[in-house]
Amino acid sequence: MGVTTRERAKAQRRSALLHAAAALFAERGFERVSLEDLGAAVGISGPAVYRHFASKQAVLAALLIDVSRELVDGADAVISESTDAASTLRALIAFHVEFALTNPDVIVVQDRDLGSLAPIDRDLMRSLQRGYIDAWVGVLTRIHPSTAVPELRIRARATFGLINSTPHSARTSSKSSVRTLLESMAEAALTV
Repeated sequence: MGVTTRERAKAQRRSALLHAAAALFAERGFERVSLEDLGAAVGISGPAVYRHFASKQAVLAALLIDVSRELVDGADAVISESTDAASTLRALIAFHVEFALTNPDVIVVQDRDLGSLAPIDRDLMRSLQRGYIDAWVGVLTRIHPSTAVPELRIRARATFGLINSTPHSARTSSKSSVRTLLESMAEAALTV
């Protein structure tokens, strides 16, 4: 049975609300955005947001948890499609750089508003993040078999920091040049 027009429209509205939430939360901070602001950003009333989310906190949770799941799923896909460790690492780097360049608002929200998540949502998000890091560490272990796992975790996290911080400061540069620079710097950091 296919997706109905109504179901498709509801999914599109939910996606639009999450996109608007990322932009508004990044600009103003989670606490300074109301449901009315969020609804207005997509052309609906504040109360209509409740058709898609139980609360503003549920919007934040969906935004951050959905993105964390996308990262884990993307890393799993990259790893399953690559054969050798070096090409897998390059593909993971390209995947994460693309994510960072496409989602700078989500990165700001995660950095600044993670504490606004309910504890159960924060725990789920942290679990997903650990899974994403573990995927990278698995590849790094193949490249650096004699390096201790805690050091490889540090390398992965530091590389995420490098990649995630740059799109904000590089908004005036071309995405292509930023992408190339980030990919080469990340690969150098992870293979040294």
